Amino acid sequence: MTIKNAGRAPVEAEQAAIGRWIDHWEPENTEFWHRTGKRVAWRNLWLSVLAEHLGFNVWTLMSIVVVSLDDVGYAFTVGQTFWLLILPNLVGAALRIPYTFAIPRFGGRAWTTMSASLLLVPCAMLAGAVTAEETPYWFFLLTAAVMGVGGGNFSSSMTNISFFFPEHRKGLALGINAAGGNIGVAVSQLLVPFAIHLGTGINLSYAALIWMPVIVVSSACSWFFMNSLTAAKPDNTSYREALTSKHTPVMALLYVGTFGSFIGFSFAFPSLIGIAFSDFSQFAGIAFLGALIGSVARPIGGWLSDRMGGARITLWNFVGLSLGTVGVLLGVRVESFALFFGSFVLLFVFTGIGNGSTYRMIPLIFRTETSERVARTGEDMEAAQKAAKRQAGAVVGVVGSVGAFGGVVVNLVFKFSLQAGGTVIPALLAILVFFLTCVLVTWWFYVRSTFAIERAPNLSYARI
Repeated sequence: MTIKNAGRAPVEAEQAAIGRWIDHWEPENTEFWHRTGKRVAWRNLWLSVLAEHLGFNVWTLMSIVVVSLDDVGYAFTVGQTFWLLILPNLVGAALRIPYTFAIPRFGGRAWTTMSASLLLVPCAMLAGAVTAEETPYWFFLLTAAVMGVGGGNFSSSMTNISFFFPEHRKGLALGINAAGGNIGVAVSQLLVPFAIHLGTGINLSYAALIWMPVIVVSSACSWFFMNSLTAAKPDNTSYREALTSKHTPVMALLYVGTFGSFIGFSFAFPSLIGIAFSDFSQFAGIAFLGALIGSVARPIGGWLSDRMGGARITLWNFVGLSLGTVGVLLGVRVESFALFFGSFVLLFVFTGIGNGSTYRMIPLIFRTETSERVARTGEDMEAAQKAAKRQAGAVVGVVGSVGAFGGVVVNLVFKFSLQAGGTVIPALLAILVFFLTCVLVTWWFYVRSTFAIERAPNLSYARI
């Protein structure tokens, strides 16, 4: 579907665009944005949020179900349980790269519909596994691995939405989209324990069944009301150039420090409460507040970055993460649960803000580099900026994948620390060193230099 007249009636343009490819998309054109683009973009955003939220709901299911497997007759060892927890993370992280490239190949509408529909498979497998007698361990492993499709949804969703919004609104839009997904962790941690205790006894199948009707609704809405943008289709060079850019590994490292910490802390926090402060183990039930607070903070990071610059926010955010880690360390050393819990909540706040600010930096980095190159070479600005958007979309997927692997690393660091010395202090010291490294990396690459967005035409409102 082509929208060729930015001045046509907004309602008519919006209706014409529903469920179609859009060939003409100019979010930077103020008239186009207010007459046509704004409504289409926000409709696609909210439907994307729903699909991505469900992805996180399903992705984290096994981490909640394993707690009750012993109660229904499955006596798995600690090692077996560990693999049930780590497989969804590994598969989800690995899928984020191909999911990113699915957007230019299939379009946002078709791929969101397909990726949401795929969530029915692990739900059905889990429902069958926990209701059939003597289900073998290998089937639980397979079910946990298939749950990883929920983790892949994040990258395709973020890549797709990044094309819909103008630069000065992209930070908030990506922050809302990501927060809507991230909050799925907290929602599952809160709702699933209640669901499985409905009725008599423990009904683990309800952990999967409660999501299936919503998944069907989400898939239908994605198909009938979302759009695909021709601007997201790949050219011959932009995606390859993005993957070889020096900024891709740098931003991946920073995202490990933000999203990797968020997802790693979300899985570890309930256990750490019981391990570090056994007398306060009853507070493990409110550990979902960490994931909830971190998710809510994410759009704040995007909003602040739109106004103050993503690099500046990211820099000070890692300073905050370092201070929060020091607080957790002191809480463990002096055996103060209040300091430990409060500092951990602060960590979640900063991981959320950092998630928003780092993702805000990516499109601006490539847009700035492109503008500078055009100024030197005289190539066509419009074509170059379209390529820059494709490059940024590719990097979003790569960075998201590496960040998800970071969540696995965080949990392994805690695991090895506890196995080696029976305390989390070595793990916290290692995390503190990593956060301080991220402070230096952010300053070196994006704050100290003159690599500023003011140098790009018509984008003097912020720094990267």
